[in-house]
Amino acid sequence: MKVINMSWCFLDELYRIIEERRDKPIEGSYTNRLMSEGLEIIVDKILEECLELVEAAYKGSESDTVYEASDLIYHVLVLTAFIRIPSSKIPEELMKRRLSGHDGGKIRDK
Repeated sequence: MKVINMSWCFLDELYRIIEERRDKPIEGSYTNRLMSEGLEIIVDKILEECLELVEAAYKGSESDTVYEASDLIYHVLVLTAFIRIPSSKIPEELMKRRLSGHDGGKIRDK
């Protein structure tokens, strides 16, 4: 299935769906299963997807990298919805970094 002109705005819709699954579970839903299993399982999935993404990137496969990046993004959204971070917080943080001329990923003291 080819989607034309898809943008990152779809993530807002996906986040709403994930929140809906959290608040109104649907039997058989993978999202619902993750939510019911809890934080540790969700974090384990994120770690697994991170490794798979890195492996795909090193392999040099664009299709595998896109697939694994999508898995990772989905699981990060599940985590943020699980701990009830409002969907606007991450884009706000990214925009704040963009506008402040973020320090290029340097480690900073908290």
